[in-house]
Amino acid sequence: MQELNFKQELTGCFGQPIAENPSQAMVEAAYRHHGLDWRYLTIEVGAAGLADAVRGARAMGFRGFNCTIPHKVAVIEHLDGLAESASVIQAVNCVVRDGDRLIGENTDGKGFLSSLGRIESPAGKRVVVFGAGGAARAICVELALAGAARVTIVNRTVAKAEVIAKTIRENTAADAVATEWQGDYRLPPETDIVVNSTSIGLFPDVDARLAIDFDTLTPSMVVADVIINPPRTHLINTAEQRGCRVIDGLGMLVEQGVVGIQLWSGVEADPGVMRRELEAIFG
Repeated sequence: MQELNFKQELTGCFGQPIAENPSQAMVEAAYRHHGLDWRYLTIEVGAAGLADAVRGARAMGFRGFNCTIPHKVAVIEHLDGLAESASVIQAVNCVVRDGDRLIGENTDGKGFLSSLGRIESPAGKRVVVFGAGGAARAICVELALAGAARVTIVNRTVAKAEVIAKTIRENTAADAVATEWQGDYRLPPETDIVVNSTSIGLFPDVDARLAIDFDTLTPSMVVADVIINPPRTHLINTAEQRGCRVIDGLGMLVEQGVVGIQLWSGVEADPGVMRRELEAIFG
């Protein structure tokens, strides 16, 4: 049993059981690199224990924590406030201590935005996002808040996509539309950025292919995939072969970590250290 030194600063991840947590390895690698006497703990928390877990984090002086599914919405009622994007998205994956208050943030979209910003600004761009789950919602809202001109959400269930599109139209200056995903989707030629926010291609189904017409990918497009295992999905490999600039799922995960550590500690973590740790895990 591990004994904790409570002189250390504590952060953590509250959520479902995780056999191997790459986020923990990544964040603690950054703590070591920057000389922070901090720990990032993976803590299994069931739905019935969420309120107690948040009270425990307050009592033990946690500087913050992440929330995984199924807590991203339920945790809101236990917090003292929400940052802008978390308020619009109505989901929290990162909690930050501000004095005596716990403030909900959402770094899912911020991580994607940071990784995208290393190669392209979203301002004025036309974006196509596949999927309408929590990751899609966070990414779409952050893109809209960052000045994207138009966001198209493509999903099998168009009603779910329309919920995201309506949220964007009502809370940002961007245009947003929902499109039903039927057959192989043909990307409009004016598309600037393509994002897969689905689980298609996730291990062990690594040969699964996104249902799009790959002939409509052009070298002017940036193509991103949120999947981290494997980092090199069929979409990423194909887009790169067609001359597109690409962002793999590790980029988003690393940048989420950078944002979270900055919110908790004020330190801007070295993304290279964190990515190397993930690459070692995923080979």
